[in-house]
Amino acid sequence: WYQRRVREAVVSTQSTGGSPLEIPLDATTNQLQVLVNALLGAEEKYQFHVNDYEITDCLRKTLVQQENDISTENAIEIRYEPQAVFRVKAVTRCTSSMPGHGEAVINLAFNNDGTQLASGSGDASVRFWDLTTESPLHVCKAHKQWVLVIAWHPASRYVASACKKGDICIWDPKSGTHIGKILSGHKKYISSLAWQPLHCSKGNATLLASGSKDNTIKIWDVIRGLCTLTLSSHTQGVTSIRWSGDDLIYSASQDRTIKVWRPSDGVMCRTLQGHGHWVNSMALSTDYATRIGHGIQLYKERHSLLIR
Repeated sequence: WYQRRVREAVVSTQSTGGSPLEIPLDATTNQLQVLVNALLGAEEKYQFHVNDYEITDCLRKTLVQQENDISTENAIEIRYEPQAVFRVKAVTRCTSSMPGHGEAVINLAFNNDGTQLASGSGDASVRFWDLTTESPLHVCKAHKQWVLVIAWHPASRYVASACKKGDICIWDPKSGTHIGKILSGHKKYISSLAWQPLHCSKGNATLLASGSKDNTIKIWDVIRGLCTLTLSSHTQGVTSIRWSGDDLIYSASQDRTIKVWRPSDGVMCRTLQGHGHWVNSMALSTDYATRIGHGIQLYKERHSLLIR
């Protein structure tokens, strides 16, 4: 039992034309993989089986499981199977490059249909890119410090950007012009932005929520350029916010909690506790629906006769 004569069905008889191999019972899957790759001259990942039993650790444990079904007089056949039907290759080249920023690119955001890209940089600028032609569209300058966060309007009508200084700028992605005045009010840098979903605002979505290191969430009317509400209950910096399809704002913080807010009157609905350290990010089940909601609305308008 310390050693058996083992025939590797394909490698030894078909690929290499060699004789059966003697393999120690303590051979692991990694060692079998090295052996097969050496015989085949390849670099692949394989699964190994003995009589339909997968070798998950070492050969000995797999044989013990089927001791009554294996004869000591016969060679044992080990079969291998590729773990994927395709071969995964590492990326070896860059398909395209779009230079322009003078400092590190800190944040990127695609518009709803994926035809434009907005980028924020340490050079305090926001740039818009046409992904069809892979060329720059607009260079937008109004911030004084690093642009940390970028958020597209649900219908791609506006783009909001926030900087390390705590200011928010609203941009027209078609012309690249700055809309209204700079929204100032946070005392520290802004870590997250979230637009009101279209269906919660009768198709307008002019409200924007911002979370900051100053422990607060502010709700802005971007048309009037006013802060309508300030939500304060977190005891440490706000790291992430989401505006849900139920018209509720979720905020995560370094105080290890997630709080749920009603944006209509600023009431805190509940506090979710349980994390032992900072809550750095969140995702809601409605994120995808609120992001593509504008496309669904346009489809319904164009095919209203069919829907009815």
